[in-house]
Amino acid sequence: MKALVTGGGGFLGRYIVEQLLARGDEVRVLGRRKYDDLVEAGVECIQGDVSDKSVVMQACEGQEVVFHTAAIAGIWGRWEDYHRINTLGTSNVIDACKANQVSKLVYTSSPSVTFDGSDQNGIDESVPYPTRWLSHYPRSKAIAEQEVLGVNQAGDLATCALRPHLIWGPRDTHLIPRLLERAKQGKLRIIGSGENLVDMIYVENAASAHIQASDALSPDSPVAGKAYFISQGKPVNCWDWINDILELAKIPKLRRKVPAKLAYLAGGTLEGVYRIAQIFDREPRMTRFLAAQLSTNHYFDISNAQNDFGYQTAISTEEGMDRLGQWIQSRQ
Repeated sequence: MKALVTGGGGFLGRYIVEQLLARGDEVRVLGRRKYDDLVEAGVECIQGDVSDKSVVMQACEGQEVVFHTAAIAGIWGRWEDYHRINTLGTSNVIDACKANQVSKLVYTSSPSVTFDGSDQNGIDESVPYPTRWLSHYPRSKAIAEQEVLGVNQAGDLATCALRPHLIWGPRDTHLIPRLLERAKQGKLRIIGSGENLVDMIYVENAASAHIQASDALSPDSPVAGKAYFISQGKPVNCWDWINDILELAKIPKLRRKVPAKLAYLAGGTLEGVYRIAQIFDREPRMTRFLAAQLSTNHYFDISNAQNDFGYQTAISTEEGMDRLGQWIQSRQ
């Protein structure tokens, strides 16, 4: 099939591109930079931003399916930036899909669209969106997700949304490098009791889930108009897992703890200071959202993804950690 991957030069996007190429699909990428290695692999690359409606319209021309992974992630920044890329950018993708008769749209969402700061113990997709937000990122993604799922009702475009949690693996440019850097600088502490359980997902499993969902997606399929949690299928102790990652990089394990309430209070204080000082180009060391994420349970029921489009974890957590370790060591 002819597939467009927005954000195809990013962490998750590249794995989706590679898996599509491996099975013989014709792939186009929309990204903010030039990717010579993708061009050499046979990918058509269009340089641009999803907030530019004309570029998005051009990118969607002649495509059968769009994988919309492009987004701004983070725990701090201006609402205008998150809204422009994550929300309005998604509106541009939807409009371009409809104008170009694209039949399928698979949107990369986030479990944080349901996070209100409290524990999430094995919840499924029936959990509603929260009424308050601790960060601009999940709010902007939640608005976009609702628009993606809502447009499915029109019948011309079949849509679905996937909510992968804590994507990790080789070539990560966000989670793992920042984690290791903070640990090396001595700026990382266990937040809360250190007993909270979290779901996460190896990047190749996340990529294959997108393709499986696309293959099953049609106007009359159970996938159409629905959101899905996806993960490794079994939660891990958050801080044991982080320590395992640190061990792969030969960094001492974390032992010092900060009470969750104190971290939350510190996060709120730092947010206030940064807001007054108009500092938006770098993140505070702690925010309320980050304190809550690092100290609460958040793991999910993925049975709907398993039942509706056959999602399964092809790569185990153990194998993924081995691959991650090899990648970390190759960079040292």
